[in-house]
Amino acid sequence: MRRLVAPAGLAVSAVLLLVVAPLVLSPFRLDLLAKYLCYAIVAVGIALAWGRGGMLTLGQGVFFGLGGYAMGMHLKLAEAGPGKLPDFMSWSGVESLPLLWKPFANPVFTLVMVVLLPVVVAVLLGSLVFRQRVRGAYFAVLSQALAAAFVILLVGQQGLTGGTNGLTNIQHFFGLDLYDDADRRLLYLIVALVLGLAYLGVRQLAASRYGQLLVAIRDGEDRVRFLGYDPALVKTVAFAVSAALAGVAGALFVPVVGLLTPANLGVVASLELLIGVAIGGRYSLAGAVGGALLFNYAKTVFSEELPDSWLYVQGALFVVVMVWAPRGIAGLAGQLRDRWARRGPLRPVSYPAGADRPQEVST
Repeated sequence: MRRLVAPAGLAVSAVLLLVVAPLVLSPFRLDLLAKYLCYAIVAVGIALAWGRGGMLTLGQGVFFGLGGYAMGMHLKLAEAGPGKLPDFMSWSGVESLPLLWKPFANPVFTLVMVVLLPVVVAVLLGSLVFRQRVRGAYFAVLSQALAAAFVILLVGQQGLTGGTNGLTNIQHFFGLDLYDDADRRLLYLIVALVLGLAYLGVRQLAASRYGQLLVAIRDGEDRVRFLGYDPALVKTVAFAVSAALAGVAGALFVPVVGLLTPANLGVVASLELLIGVAIGGRYSLAGAVGGALLFNYAKTVFSEELPDSWLYVQGALFVVVMVWAPRGIAGLAGQLRDRWARRGPLRPVSYPAGADRPQEVST
């Protein structure tokens, strides 16, 4: 039965996202959903690293930002035109294009860097940290510190990164006019397709022998090491995959929203990505995606309806889910499904021929 439920759920989700949503939602709401889907791509990577690998990643904003700034740099150069500077550089008194920016004029180089930059940083960090057997809360604090340092670096380079304002006023994306409703609808479909590919790819990876080894390391790293495997290498691969997905999500976030600022990448943003996965269920890829969508939708609704107290409501939602469903909504649904399955259908009791049937006792 479960083998049929999963494909059916994927098919229904695909129809809702690719067909129903573009037809039903207004352009504004469709743009919001596209932004939520970008966060859902990051959630898939977090579910792999945290849910399967036990790595509490509090710094996904770094990888999100690396991919986002790589894409933003290319889009700003494309809009400025050959030989011209992006607008914020002119305002900041920059007279010539920095050397770091020049390669990003090439779209192929940009697309490669969207994935490669986060992966390289993740591999370097993972190799250094996991080799030293740093895990648990220590790894979480280290990744969070990396996110804080990354934001400080971005803010301090006004002429290079746009400083506090970041990269703004992005109007085109590889030929698409980001002020045209039809082009924005096409951009939404691209984001939805990327999410689907990311989900299917990580799902296949989690179901493979590597995925089983990753779970074994999460539950007993020392035991796996004694069997001859290298837990540091296995965890680094999962961490790099999650970083690559965050970089792709950041690159898509830039044209969807039209800007990228350090506020989208810091400690708070990284924590919100993690909270969404925790609410949905970190042990389930579908739960992580649903949690990211639910959390960000609730954030939008609460900020619209309760502008003065929406942060308290958002925090209360997280507390309620963690108290009553520590494995997330997906874990709670799984418990209810298993409890219902254990009850089983009622079956008539058969008796051998000639056997005495129990007598009903009247009271």
